[in-house]
Amino acid sequence: MFSLKDKIAVITGGGSGIGKAIATLFAKQGAIVHIMELNTDAARETVEEIQQEGGIAHHHFLNVTDQQAVINVFSKIEKIDILVNNAGIAHIGNIENTTEAEFDRIYNVNIKGAYNCLYAVIPLMNQHGKGVILNMSSIASHVGITDRFAYSMSKGAVFAMSLSIARDYLHHNIRCNSISPARVHTPFVDGFIAKNYPDNQAEVFEKLSKSQPIGRMAQPAEVATLALYLCSDEAGFITGCDYPIDGGFITLNN
Repeated sequence: MFSLKDKIAVITGGGSGIGKAIATLFAKQGAIVHIMELNTDAARETVEEIQQEGGIAHHHFLNVTDQQAVINVFSKIEKIDILVNNAGIAHIGNIENTTEAEFDRIYNVNIKGAYNCLYAVIPLMNQHGKGVILNMSSIASHVGITDRFAYSMSKGAVFAMSLSIARDYLHHNIRCNSISPARVHTPFVDGFIAKNYPDNQAEVFEKLSKSQPIGRMAQPAEVATLALYLCSDEAGFITGCDYPIDGGFITLNN
């Protein structure tokens, strides 16, 4: 079950965190993985890890905010069975302390970046008569989270774009879904805590962990497992859906 043998999967932001976990798992399940990254060193390390385990992977330097660059890279791959729109950046602040420059940066990466990849991949999937798209949204697209104005805006857009793609390409044999994680324990989280709370890192980590009713953060591998299911043939009847993976945050956090 859940075999991706010989399927070609493009994963943006696949060099670290959730993207790396997805790339690694997809390769183990037989996919030919293409990692799109700004961080070439991280992408190369992930590719090497995959190859050491007997998988097939390639890395491409890509700025997802550059539409022509996205089109060029995707076109060289030619056939893409799976796109995982994972590249994204975070931001902390309410509307009063979110500058125009910060707002534009979040828009360009999280919204325009996802749009650029969708714009580039749909013609290729149409050409081959099928495809699967998975967009990385967030619980912030469902509930109000303090000091996440711009980030929530961007993930709400990703959620809405997922529904539009699912509807518009329902009869083109292209499925599109999204995942909405709560906090996931990635190197980004550790770096954020170390930078902003150097004197009480353990306390802050515990607090962030317990903000999920289940009492901990998700692991990247857990998100990757859900991604694998949604991109596999076993999920062939699923499209236009969002899947929270949140330790009960949305429904139990009251």
